Amino acid sequence: MKILVLKSSGNLSGSSAMLADEFKRGTEENGHEVTVYELMRKDIRPCTGCNACGMAGRCVQNDDFETELKDLIRGTDMMVFAMPVYYYNWPAQLKAVVDRFYSFTTELTYMHKKAALLAVAWDNTDTVFKVTKDYYDTICDYMQFEDMGTVLGGGSGTPGMTKRSGYPEKAYELGRSI
Repeated sequence: MKILVLKSSGNLSGSSAMLADEFKRGTEENGHEVTVYELMRKDIRPCTGCNACGMAGRCVQNDDFETELKDLIRGTDMMVFAMPVYYYNWPAQLKAVVDRFYSFTTELTYMHKKAALLAVAWDNTDTVFKVTKDYYDTICDYMQFEDMGTVLGGGSGTPGMTKRSGYPEKAYELGRSI
């Protein structure tokens, strides 16, 4: 299986990166091909709502989403959304990618991809992941992605906290289960 991990943290060695790396290690041990895409290093602009693509065409923006990421998504069987939670929600970099799905919604929906969510937050309350997880579930439902699992790492505000939390092992095990 070809898996695309969308890393959305500016901290390339932070807590969500740690979970993504462990997930990648687990899936590669099962023989899967994994591509990691660092959103912070890319020029991905938000959807402007111009509808020039008509939900099934080329976006008018000539950025990294249109010139590389869209084809990477087309060529994979699974997408993994790896993120820190910012103010109870998805980071803007990753939300911009999901918004740009609009330019090939029908095509992407019929691909029936698999998906997973790896999220970390400093906070460890019952509510910290509610919006993040609800949005993920809604995207999976709307885009007809098959949810393969989630790791929600509360209390993971620093890499040190995350290493001690057990969440990297859970991400690895999720990868091994794919």
